[in-house]
Amino acid sequence: MTAARVFAADTGDGVALMDLGTTRGKWRFLDPVGAGLWRKVVSGTPREQAVEELVTYWAQRGIDPDRVRADMNALAGQLDAEGLFTAAPHPPTSRAPEVRYVDTVAQSRPVVRAAGHVGLGTALVLLRCLPVRLVVRAARLAGRLPGRAASQEEADAVCAAVRRAVGWWPGRAACLEESLAAYLAAAMTGRRVAWVLGARFVPQGAHAWIATADAVHGQEPADRVWPYRAALTVESSN
Repeated sequence: MTAARVFAADTGDGVALMDLGTTRGKWRFLDPVGAGLWRKVVSGTPREQAVEELVTYWAQRGIDPDRVRADMNALAGQLDAEGLFTAAPHPPTSRAPEVRYVDTVAQSRPVVRAAGHVGLGTALVLLRCLPVRLVVRAARLAGRLPGRAASQEEADAVCAAVRRAVGWWPGRAACLEESLAAYLAAAMTGRRVAWVLGARFVPQGAHAWIATADAVHGQEPADRVWPYRAALTVESSN
């Protein structure tokens, strides 16, 4: 069975498509109109029929049908050529999770602090040396390590350990590096969290974070985490 390559974050503001087929991963943001076409096609409507349904919809609202048809055909051709009609939307969460901020002052056990350094080093090597699809595969393998679900406090401690490790790193470590490092550090210490890649639309942007059942962790107080919507979630397979 071929592994999925394209993942989608579907929101009321549009659809964000993450393509793991490129070396670093690529995001494509569709506005509500383009998202309407994408939803129709991935739900099983033939491409030509989907275009004509949208032409009829917008013509009834006074938009030139020839212009709509040309725009929709052009977009459909691009999405089809890039293989972006293969994704299904990420299942929506039932409620907005709690956002928990990183506390680099909080003390954690020596083993957690050590795991923060090892997790960061591993994450940096993976993200700099491998295509992102293989990084996701490596993360899924790490999720097979034995352990139990992390409590919110344990997830917070892992994030703090990674953030302190980042303080020793002379290079750049953004949300992708930090979140993967925290996910790996948690796995190393026998704790399970989810590694999540997602996006938002207002303003447009991609983000990565770790999560427990009811919260996202390791955020900055100035960072408006929500309305980020998950496109891909990597969880323990145990």
